[in-house]
Amino acid sequence: MNAREAIKTSMDTPQMIAMAYLGDLSDEELLVRPVEGANHIAWQLGHLIASEHQLIEAVCPGTMPALPEGFAEKYSKETASSDDPADFHTKEELLGAHEQQRAGTIAALENLSDEDLEKPAPEQLQRIAKNVAGIFLMQPTHWTMHSGQWAVIRRKLGRPPLF
Repeated sequence: MNAREAIKTSMDTPQMIAMAYLGDLSDEELLVRPVEGANHIAWQLGHLIASEHQLIEAVCPGTMPALPEGFAEKYSKETASSDDPADFHTKEELLGAHEQQRAGTIAALENLSDEDLEKPAPEQLQRIAKNVAGIFLMQPTHWTMHSGQWAVIRRKLGRPPLF
């Protein structure tokens, strides 16, 4: 197994967990907050998708599919406090955007050499990853971190634990 295959494999389990947690939730349930002041799933999903786009685009310019117009702005720190369903995309739209971005991430990864993966990350990203490989590895880590929060929301909604 080479580095690219290992990175792709590292995305599989977080993807499976996230999709299981989201599977039976409605658009309305995506707006439930675990506690006051915490982010709801709808915002977190958009944030994950926009972040993946931004990070991969930073290390592989011109490789990521375009996000829907105004997408990143809908999932900024300024919008995190909104509970208005009209401020966010539907679950179906979010999952479609995720599929497109993840396909772009995988395609960008497959076009990199081992030497490319070892190149330093852009200076503004050095605080989260030292090299290009680290930026790619942020994707499964980021999704795992947020989907762990979704387990709490699921319990609040009366759903049984999945894992």
